Amino acid sequence: MSTENEGNEVPPAPSAPPVPVASSAASPQSPAPDGNAPTTPLPPLPGDAPAGPAPEAAAAHPSGPAPDGSWPPPRPAAPPHPETPSYGDAGAGGAGAGGFGGPGAPVWGAAYQQPAPKPRGRGGLVAAVLVAALVAGSLGGGLGYTLAKNHDDSGSTTVSASDSGGATQVKRAPGTIASVAAKSLPSTVTIEAQGTNGDGGTGTGFVFDTQGHIITNNHVVADALNGGKLTATFPNGKKYDAEVVGHAQGYDVAVVKLKNPPSDLKPLPLGDSDKVVVGDETIAIGAPFGLSNTVTTGIISAKNRPVASSDGSSSSKASYMSALQTDAPINPGNSGGPLLDGSGAVIGINSAIQSTNSGGGFGGSGQSGSIGLGFAIPIDQAKYVAQQLIKTGKPVYAKIGASVSLEDSSDGAKITDQGTAGSAAVESGGPADKAGLKPGDVITKLDDMVIDSGPTLIGEIWTHKPGDKVTITYKRGGQEHTVDLTLGARAGDS
Repeated sequence: MSTENEGNEVPPAPSAPPVPVASSAASPQSPAPDGNAPTTPLPPLPGDAPAGPAPEAAAAHPSGPAPDGSWPPPRPAAPPHPETPSYGDAGAGGAGAGGFGGPGAPVWGAAYQQPAPKPRGRGGLVAAVLVAALVAGSLGGGLGYTLAKNHDDSGSTTVSASDSGGATQVKRAPGTIASVAAKSLPSTVTIEAQGTNGDGGTGTGFVFDTQGHIITNNHVVADALNGGKLTATFPNGKKYDAEVVGHAQGYDVAVVKLKNPPSDLKPLPLGDSDKVVVGDETIAIGAPFGLSNTVTTGIISAKNRPVASSDGSSSSKASYMSALQTDAPINPGNSGGPLLDGSGAVIGINSAIQSTNSGGGFGGSGQSGSIGLGFAIPIDQAKYVAQQLIKTGKPVYAKIGASVSLEDSSDGAKITDQGTAGSAAVESGGPADKAGLKPGDVITKLDDMVIDSGPTLIGEIWTHKPGDKVTITYKRGGQEHTVDLTLGARAGDS
């Protein structure tokens, strides 16, 4: 699956076959409009409505002309509804043509309906109402005086929660989303990266250790490389200058270190992404569209989702992952932030979203937003990469020592006839060579994982460490073969 990070289109190659996703219809429930939302104007009163005194006054002075026998007139048909903004039109481009709503979509309000007047009594009823009002007014005045007299020494008649014996502070049970957010937010940061040319962006990161190391995405800090500026701001408003310790473009993982870090850093606990199952609750923290310290929730929608992501620029190289898919809303700016499980442990790093590529984007930013398809780098893989970056400053990739086609496919990962820059497709003396693999072979499985394309194979290999033993299933001449091999190592981005 080809997707994108920070809301930009992925180049056509490399990519993996797109996974068809059924689009969801817009919710029929209209949210309450805010103060700036247009409202439907009240229609004018019917032209034959009687003018002059109210019905009560008319009852008290019957000498005037009798009301028209046709009053109240039939309720006028509601005028055709004006073009009211649908859900996606309040400054947001929405997804696809017409935004989230479009013709026939739910709108903010409904046309005002003129209520039919209620029948009124005459003089006796009016007098009775006046008497009742006077009695109620006297009674209310007497009660008010008594209450004021009895509480005169307090200076107030209001009642606080502590006065009534209630708790002075609402307590959240451990394991609730509110409790997890309260514990995790202080260990997340909003990262601002700026290049020497003034370009930059906003992303997210989280505390990895007490020495001040922060984990984030490679594409979040890419602008700050080679002399740029990098800052990390905590939810309490404290901002720290930071520097890149190491970055892995292929994994889309980076580690930055705070300059003069505080002494009270609390690393987020790391979970076990291998034990995550579909349906598990997820909590994402980030700065979508610059809105720092935003918490969203969802579930694990799928595991081992092959994803090739890119920032869409002509010079950008794709990153590959066997991702955790989540429907927790993730938008540009969430990148690099933690994806937590229900207990508050980090199970992934939010990295990419599938987008409709609608153009206009939210608020005219040109970036597309969440459609419920977000992807995170499993923390088991990200932890290993981060440790290598802290130790050596360079990433280490597992490899089989063979070049595979990056074209869309559904049959498997085909070993090419020639490698990059005219090199051999199968590295001499490498793992694939030792296992007997040759150009033209089509790899269909790695262990029990079905391989449908080159990007899928790369992402799956990179979930392993150099030295791991794996089983490769491949086809040659229509015949299926199985072979075991030990993964080799490649240091640095090439």
